Amino acid sequence: MRASRRVVLSLVVLALSASACRKSQSQGTAAPQECILVEEGWGTDGTVPFDVEVVAEGLEVPWGIAWLPGGDALVTERPGRVRLLKGGVLQPTPVATVRITSTAEGGLLGIAAHPDFASNRQFYLYVTTDAGGPDENRIERWTLSEDRTQATFDRVIFGGIPSATYHDGGRLRFGPDGMLYAGTGDAREPDRSQDVKDSAGKLLRLTPEGQVPQDNPFPNSPAYLTGLRNLQGWDWKDANTLYVTDHGPSGETMRRGHDEVSLARPGANLGWPGIYACELREGQVTPSLTFSDAMPPGGAALYTGSAISEWRGSLLIGTLGSRHLHRVEFASDNPARVVRHEVYLRNTYGRLREVTMGPDGHLYVTTSNCDGRGNCGPRKDLILRLKR
Repeated sequence: MRASRRVVLSLVVLALSASACRKSQSQGTAAPQECILVEEGWGTDGTVPFDVEVVAEGLEVPWGIAWLPGGDALVTERPGRVRLLKGGVLQPTPVATVRITSTAEGGLLGIAAHPDFASNRQFYLYVTTDAGGPDENRIERWTLSEDRTQATFDRVIFGGIPSATYHDGGRLRFGPDGMLYAGTGDAREPDRSQDVKDSAGKLLRLTPEGQVPQDNPFPNSPAYLTGLRNLQGWDWKDANTLYVTDHGPSGETMRRGHDEVSLARPGANLGWPGIYACELREGQVTPSLTFSDAMPPGGAALYTGSAISEWRGSLLIGTLGSRHLHRVEFASDNPARVVRHEVYLRNTYGRLREVTMGPDGHLYVTTSNCDGRGNCGPRKDLILRLKR
């Protein structure tokens, strides 16, 4: 594989608007408002040095990590197990086993700890299940025992999220505002992403009790962002600015590839299924960075630590099909403009799923090689810590 790849900006005309995208180098120096289209591969290899530690092994598709007070963590395994990482050691017995529906991309997915976990020991799970009848994705609340050895089901706080064999979304995160955010997929029905009354293809914003906050951008709707295909990664630059990664099409509307990284604010429409690559359409967000070849992205986190100082403020993205960690650096004077993007861990640890900052200031990444699309070796899936 060549060390550098050609990056161009495409000229695309839509019925409603047009956009001329200029040429750019593979490291992404670009004029304000430009969308960078990587036409071949995913970019150059990064040169920032760091070490990779295997924190845990023997997992089966560790989809999400929720950090607890004191540095322990709960980890979801997609087949339906919640595991405890205690003192940096994976405990052998699950703290909970969750009923799931067996689907290709569904199961036990995201997890988030309540902001007041220290007092209420509550955490939330995003689950694909038929426990209430027909298959659906739903958000459940659980309570962990004081000794952290077992968890009990509390209640469903939000249900009826459409489910399908593919495009179930699944990430859960609490925002800086104390609200619970959930990424959903379009459940293989793209037009649902544009309907603010439909929970498919959205970033949802809920209170910890599962209610719709009064200050949501769409009245009486949990939708915070619309126009998404399969949302699994985002993080906050500030209270009202997010970086979002989304999956591009896999044949819908006769198009493929073009996973994307975008900047979004409350109420933004990310454009699925209407816009593609670097296209512009009034009222919809053109991505900052997109790739002709399919990645697609897993979890994402802004690097807030100091150990790898060169990465501070960059968005780190786990990728599945392309099997690498992607770093995206944005301009200080324009948060939507990419000034550099580069590849790390290329074909080293396989498929990468969750990406999260730990309370120790280090970046944690999980592999997803046992999901039927990777090489599930004798060590199975891993939790990795990147440090220097």
